[in-house]
Amino acid sequence: MDTIDSSDVRRRIQAVHDTMYVLSGKWKISILASLCFGVKRFSEILRDVDGISGKVLSRELKDMEMNLLIKRTVLNTHPVTIQYEITEYCDMLIPIIHNLSEWGIKHRKKIIER
Repeated sequence: MDTIDSSDVRRRIQAVHDTMYVLSGKWKISILASLCFGVKRFSEILRDVDGISGKVLSRELKDMEMNLLIKRTVLNTHPVTIQYEITEYCDMLIPIIHNLSEWGIKHRKKIIER
């Protein structure tokens, strides 16, 4: 077996820690999962993410925009329409979110079948 460089292990653990810091909280992964299905308006995300309040969704979207995970677009309509979408930078998270979803489906089934 190859020897693992301890500095590489620490670097990778720090990277996981950084990722979890950006994605932490009860709602971010669910919001990103909603946006994995395409561009959405605030009300559509609010409907998709069961249990989140409008105030919390607004705060989470601002934080995610600041971290370059989502893009907010204001359309010149009457009334004004605001759309949210995953950024190109965030595209790498889509397979991770898909894998989390698949694991969650299998886990729920396994626990219910016990």
